[in-house]
Amino acid sequence: MGYSRRKRHETVRMVRETGCTLRRAEAETGVSRQTVHRWCREAGVRFHPGWIGGAVADRRPGGGAPSRLGLEQRLAIASGLAAGLAHAAIAAGIGFSRSTVSREVSRRRGPNGGYDPYAAQEAADRDAARPKARRVDASAPLRAYVLSRLALRWSPRQISERLRSDFPGDGGMRLSHESIYQALYVQGKGALRQELKLEKALRSGRTARLPRSRLPAGRGAGRSWVEGCGISLRPREADGRAVPGHWEGDLVVGGDGRSCLVTLVERTSRLLLARRLELHPSALVTAELADMVSGAPAALMRTVTWDQGAEMAGHASFTEATGVRVYFCDPHSPWQRGTNENTNGLIRDYFPKGADFSTVADAEVREMQDQLNGRPRQTLGWRMPAEAYAELLRKAAQGAFTA
Repeated sequence: MGYSRRKRHETVRMVRETGCTLRRAEAETGVSRQTVHRWCREAGVRFHPGWIGGAVADRRPGGGAPSRLGLEQRLAIASGLAAGLAHAAIAAGIGFSRSTVSREVSRRRGPNGGYDPYAAQEAADRDAARPKARRVDASAPLRAYVLSRLALRWSPRQISERLRSDFPGDGGMRLSHESIYQALYVQGKGALRQELKLEKALRSGRTARLPRSRLPAGRGAGRSWVEGCGISLRPREADGRAVPGHWEGDLVVGGDGRSCLVTLVERTSRLLLARRLELHPSALVTAELADMVSGAPAALMRTVTWDQGAEMAGHASFTEATGVRVYFCDPHSPWQRGTNENTNGLIRDYFPKGADFSTVADAEVREMQDQLNGRPRQTLGWRMPAEAYAELLRKAAQGAFTA
């Protein structure tokens, strides 16, 4: 027995809106349960599990207006067209925009040019139920770009923002950070997550902020090298980031307690310099620091801020060799050199706690340094630290900064 489109849609609509069982739908419509179930499945109606069953009712909380065209609105569109009303008048009557009505009529017209609301609803249900390829899967160049940047440990937000500047005239190379997160953590087989074999959502792996130390902040008792070099004596310009050339440094000590990375970060550009040492006595650390900064112009090498570690007990020799003063933070106050602390956290994504740097090649350290300097930062307007520092070098060469 054949049924009209109208009968089909009225039956599916009744099941969807009331949440009734197939048995009840059969009794009220005269259509067999098997046919009703097939219609509902094709329209995307879900049923509760169990022998009692019943459809999952489609009720909008508070009786709000629909967000998409349904059969009721399509019937009104058909009536309006038959009456010769303009699209704007039809749109005002059903509470949608004129462009929505125009797009609906243009898309759902039949072969004879007429508009059948039941055929239009059937096509809309079919389109809604069909799985759609995500944008990142539909475009090979876009997917390749996203994968390559994720492999460099960029965040989805960094990738999304950088697409705009790397492809300013290509609308096809656009993707929101939320779409990347969805592709990473929602999609199943064949998704970005499997392709990259990711194990954690955030680079830090943390689920909460770490509290600041509540230990009393003494003033360098027993640390003679701190005297006369406290952070309170540092030039005030170093408290901000408008004047470049102020650096923050630290050691990232390996799991063996001996090997380490010496790290320096420029506060304005966030540029990172990193070197590997197998031991960290003060004489070796300060000599390595002097070599690290030897190529920087004086205008971009003004001060270095460090914690009170004994590795900088010989900082006077560093100052003598470079002309750069070293200042020390207060005890238990890592936020006083927060740029370096944050960068060291990023470094731990490459070399987790417990890593033995005596087994790490210098080339690996350089690769990590280059990747972090080539990662766009929101605080830099999505520029890379390498780009920001190159601009500072250019300005310094033009005499924009005084040493």
